[in-house]
Amino acid sequence: MRVAILDDYLNVALELGDWSGLDGKADLSVFDQPFADQDEAAEKLADFEIIVGMRERTPFPADLLKRLPKLKLLITTGMQNLSFDMEAAKAQGVTVCGTGAAGQPTAELAWAILLGLACQIPAHDSGMKAGRWQTKLNGDLGGKTLGVLGLGKLGSAVAKVGLAFGMDVIAWSQNLTDERAAEVGVRRVDKDTLMSQSDYISIHLILSDRSRGLIGAADLARMKSSAYLVNTSRGPIVDEDALLKALQDRQIAGAGIDVYSVEPLPTDSPFRTLDNVLLTPHMGYVATDNISKMYSDAAEDIAAFLDGDPVRVLNG
Repeated sequence: MRVAILDDYLNVALELGDWSGLDGKADLSVFDQPFADQDEAAEKLADFEIIVGMRERTPFPADLLKRLPKLKLLITTGMQNLSFDMEAAKAQGVTVCGTGAAGQPTAELAWAILLGLACQIPAHDSGMKAGRWQTKLNGDLGGKTLGVLGLGKLGSAVAKVGLAFGMDVIAWSQNLTDERAAEVGVRRVDKDTLMSQSDYISIHLILSDRSRGLIGAADLARMKSSAYLVNTSRGPIVDEDALLKALQDRQIAGAGIDVYSVEPLPTDSPFRTLDNVLLTPHMGYVATDNISKMYSDAAEDIAAFLDGDPVRVLNG
């Protein structure tokens, strides 16, 4: 079987994953660059029976799947991928499997970004390397308000760290209840209150039709001029044009962004020019242990499929 491993930007798939169970059973090909468009994806993947996708880096809608007649097994890292058309794959006889994950690297990155913003780490670092000394004041966390959008596994982990820092933590999502908020030790508020009262806002929502564009110009206008927005969830949850304007006009103090509507972020993106933004290249899940677990599970998925007993099937 021919196996395509997609979007391995760092060329670590074969190093970090345990593929030994496929020796003599599969021919592995690694793609370390994103496809320019669906036509290129269809052309390059036409002869593969098995494809390993990395999260939502390469989507597999129905029209692409139809152009891959040899495809038998499609794997996503993680156990959810809204960019894969599960029903279309099933109708075409393609099994879709997922993988496990290790730890909560996205929650850790969210706090790394938030602390970087609060403590002015990028400015201090560049200033020191340029020979300067103490160019900015640090912010404080204790006694400040942290607003968490989404109180699932990741949002809860972020909220608990905020509580450990002595912050007043508030939360909102469409389905959040007072009981769930109390379990985590935070207060449920409405969306407008969260946007207007928070000193730091961290987004932890799944991208869906009702969360796309959830944070727009009116929401950003409610934020304090001293407040920061952190997005390690999905780019389209925030109206990027509205966020760009708010940052350019200094309507808010700054933002930390790990996710974008178009990825990789274009080199000419105006976000790259702003001095009140901390940017990372969608690293929320790109941590050594996590990637190792994902690729090793992908290899296990393939071996089980070849043995006729697939595991972690998502479109059963």
